[in-house]
Amino acid sequence: MAPVTNITQAPFYFLLTGIPGFEAFHVWISIPFFCLYTLSIVGNTTILAVIRTEPSLHQPMYLFLCMLALTDLGLTLTTLPTVMQLLWFNLHKIRFEACFAQFFFLHGFSFMESSVLLAMSFDRYVAICRPLHYAYILTSEVIGRIGLAIVCRCVLAVLPPLFLLRRLPFCRSHLLSHSYCLHQDLIRLVCADTRVNAWYGFALVLLIIVMDPLLIVLSYVLILKNVLSTATWTERLRALNNCLSHFLAVLVLYVPMVGVSMTHRFAKHASPLVHIIMANIYLLAPPVMNPIIYSAKTRQIRQGISRLLFQRKVH
Repeated sequence: MAPVTNITQAPFYFLLTGIPGFEAFHVWISIPFFCLYTLSIVGNTTILAVIRTEPSLHQPMYLFLCMLALTDLGLTLTTLPTVMQLLWFNLHKIRFEACFAQFFFLHGFSFMESSVLLAMSFDRYVAICRPLHYAYILTSEVIGRIGLAIVCRCVLAVLPPLFLLRRLPFCRSHLLSHSYCLHQDLIRLVCADTRVNAWYGFALVLLIIVMDPLLIVLSYVLILKNVLSTATWTERLRALNNCLSHFLAVLVLYVPMVGVSMTHRFAKHASPLVHIIMANIYLLAPPVMNPIIYSAKTRQIRQGISRLLFQRKVH
């Protein structure tokens, strides 16, 4: 088969995969997917609306929560079109340009999720270990710079593999393993030397996927050390409770991430269904669970949601 790239004259398509072996039940399978996507959109939009309308929530912790909600919303809206069109209308084709656009936003928002959680761990460290300096360290200007640094970090991380992949010819099967475009899926279809891509991907894993959790763990070690030195159990429990929501959000992101990595590493010959389920859990768990976690564990968010709903009923 002749090499095909983005400069080929004829339109070039990739073929997305639904749930292998369950193609006849795609309409029924679409129901839980639609519910999860709806829950993610409604939950994260509600978090953003509550923080925007409540002046008392215009604090560093909740501004970082806004970043997390925007990231989860972006991640949801990136995969929703291709997943639902495949399940509802059995549309498997995605154009070359659209696939690479989804590749950019999907991996960009995934890296951004990790970066925001790292920033939130720094916020928790300052709040608990340096409470007297909290307002001076995390000013609005500093938070803005952190947000800009996160965006720049993720864009600069995703652009090189995107350009490296676009220059390579695709001459194998155009069938992807998922219902969205992932780098590790696209790279399998290339019929050229991909060592540069592999080494860059390895460096990216070390700099983001490995370094971010290590720094988050370090922040919690310092927080725990500080908390255990406090005078009373009440103060210790209060400090740990302030970190609980963030800790659960970290688990929701990194446990599925480790699961996906372990599946790719040690279960290469497992059923494609296993890989697809793990990948969907990894992409859907954080956007769906984070609003639930912060609504359930943060009293100010619960009160804000109640006021928001009450005001709407009154009007």
